[in-house]
Amino acid sequence: MRIETPTIIVIFGATGDLAKSRLYGALFSLFQKKMLPSRFKIVGFARGAVSPSEFQSFILKSIRRKSAPLFIRSAAYVTGLFEELDAYKRSGKILLGFDREWKACSNKLFYLAVSPKYYKTIFENLARSGLSIPCSDGDGWTRVLVEKPFGHDLGTSEDLEEVLTKLFKEEQIFRIDHYLARETMQNILAFRFSNAIFEPLWNNTYIDRIEVKLLEKKGIGQRGILYDELGALRDVGQNHILQMLGLVAMDNPKVFETAAIRHERAKILEALRPMSEGDVKEHTVRGQYKGFRSVRGVRRDSQTETYFRIHAFVDNERWKGVPFYLESGKGLLENRVEINIYFKEIMPCFCPPPHTAHHHKNLLSFTVKPQEGIAIRFFAKKPGLHNDIEVRNLSFAYRVAAKPHETRAQAYQKVLFDCIAGEQMLFASSEEVRAAWRFITPILQGWEKNKSPLIIYNRGKEIV
Repeated sequence: MRIETPTIIVIFGATGDLAKSRLYGALFSLFQKKMLPSRFKIVGFARGAVSPSEFQSFILKSIRRKSAPLFIRSAAYVTGLFEELDAYKRSGKILLGFDREWKACSNKLFYLAVSPKYYKTIFENLARSGLSIPCSDGDGWTRVLVEKPFGHDLGTSEDLEEVLTKLFKEEQIFRIDHYLARETMQNILAFRFSNAIFEPLWNNTYIDRIEVKLLEKKGIGQRGILYDELGALRDVGQNHILQMLGLVAMDNPKVFETAAIRHERAKILEALRPMSEGDVKEHTVRGQYKGFRSVRGVRRDSQTETYFRIHAFVDNERWKGVPFYLESGKGLLENRVEINIYFKEIMPCFCPPPHTAHHHKNLLSFTVKPQEGIAIRFFAKKPGLHNDIEVRNLSFAYRVAAKPHETRAQAYQKVLFDCIAGEQMLFASSEEVRAAWRFITPILQGWEKNKSPLIIYNRGKEIV
């Protein structure tokens, strides 16, 4: 599907790391696949004094190309501070100029690739400058794409939501969680609800526990100032981890429609058992890798966590009593993002002596990194004269399973394409964001009161 209405993508923070490392490459891939409108423009907005040609060179370097004339000629640039209303008005003149050139009312997509502390300022200036208003009642929409985290806690999130919903309708707001756009995550729904052998077992009668992991070997890189403000729980826990949990634990939406799926994800997050200060002490672990405080921009006495582990429960009929273990961190042993579903042991088990005490738990894993795929661990008899039981694995990887003509969309390609197409299924709703912060905020408050002491760990070592 190709959108034919002329479209302008305005990127706030156009010379930042996110734009450089993710956005321009994703846009160029969509351009190559002819999945962008034939008439489109990229307008960069940042504080650096950059000429149009310098900005185009910046994009070329980002997409690792020496030349891409048809793509690059779409790029324009505005120098300005996010607090500077006149810069938004200058942007408006550029957008109007493109509309006149095309003799059409174009779509306007505003992408906030900036620190969350600038969100409110940008929202308000979009409104004051009139940029948030479509150029006609018929053609040409305006939409806003917001990176995570949306807020700093429940209170700030609700304040942002109040500002945003005064300016935009819910169908115009796209709150990004790019993990939902990955192939494995998208396939969880198809895997569960298209195969009769799994969904009847997807409950507390048969499932022992569920693990959601997002583990990274690298540290925080050059994100010292930003990361010290956030910490691991705000950076990936409130969004990636809980969205993964919501997707794997949600009830059958009955119909494959955006509103129904988002509603069921939200219901799971709303059912997360809130934590008291005692629960925070008993059911959470937080850590910080050695060397974090020496990173530029990090406070020398920082108590910011680079690792967390949470023992959570979903209080509904399906999951009553089933523990969910949520874990993420930097500076760890491996790069691995996965959801593990452990099934209960069969009793009695066909486990001939001497297996009087058996631990035969089937395991279903959805792996996002390092290689996207699905694996099932089961047990079978060993070949031979004896009745010994051994572990077997059944798995497939998307990279291997894809046919020659099939291509896997990268997460940010999917995010941008769906936003332009107006598809919100893989974006968090206001209800999901509110429910996630309602669960996370008491944990953050408990940590601030030192209810769960900060563990200092060595990089590349296992955390007990």
